[in-house]
Amino acid sequence: MRIILAFALCMTASMARADDSVLLYAAGSLRSALTDVARAFKAATGTAVQAKFGPSGLLKDEIAGGAKAEVFASANMEHPQALAAGKRSGPVVLFARNELCALAGLELAVTSESLLDVMLDPNVKLGTSTPRADPSGDYAFALFRKAEALKPGAQAALERKALQLTGGASSATPPPGRLVYSWHLEEGRADMFLAYCTAAREAQKQSPALKVVAVPRALAVGADYGLTVIEGASPAAYRFAMFVLSVEGQGILSGYGFGAPNLPQ
Repeated sequence: MRIILAFALCMTASMARADDSVLLYAAGSLRSALTDVARAFKAATGTAVQAKFGPSGLLKDEIAGGAKAEVFASANMEHPQALAAGKRSGPVVLFARNELCALAGLELAVTSESLLDVMLDPNVKLGTSTPRADPSGDYAFALFRKAEALKPGAQAALERKALQLTGGASSATPPPGRLVYSWHLEEGRADMFLAYCTAAREAQKQSPALKVVAVPRALAVGADYGLTVIEGASPAAYRFAMFVLSVEGQGILSGYGFGAPNLPQ
């Protein structure tokens, strides 16, 4: 709550440019949810949001290099905290939560109970995102570290076989209208993908031939999403950040399957 109040104080003190549109940089996993949040914000305030979605690590590097972003919504806390530590942004607020699931074709015999054994199967192509560039990849590799406690040698084996198919600067881009995870699976580049549960469920809706497999508790990895406003941002940018944290904004995120820590319990 103290950090949210700091957002409000920064909004009051901001002397930045006129309110034309808010420049948002956001994790790709937030595309659908924050597009709806931006639409609701415009309806409420008249101010549009111009969004760029992509891997959080790459977006953070762009902002650190001087990109004209005003609000950064990251799929982890580390990247916005790095900007805050470098005096490139203000306070960082936890605004959403996610977790990892496995996405696979219906023909692959895999359940939560057999997930680790199937991932370790040398005949199964395991897709992940790219660590450091995209937090989804970092979370996948955190899952591999947990696997080591269950099966010695599992971490190294999984790290060796993981196909880092998305989230990197040079990763292949799916055709318009196709979701990256279902695209890779349907094209045969992977048999199974470790992805955010929200993204996996969205991919399943687009491709009913896919199934979402819950990660067992012993391997579960949670994802905390951080929000920050970049130094020199407009008052409208602070208002948008506060809207994301509002009951309406949090309700939209919850509707897309994200944990919404600021919703009343």
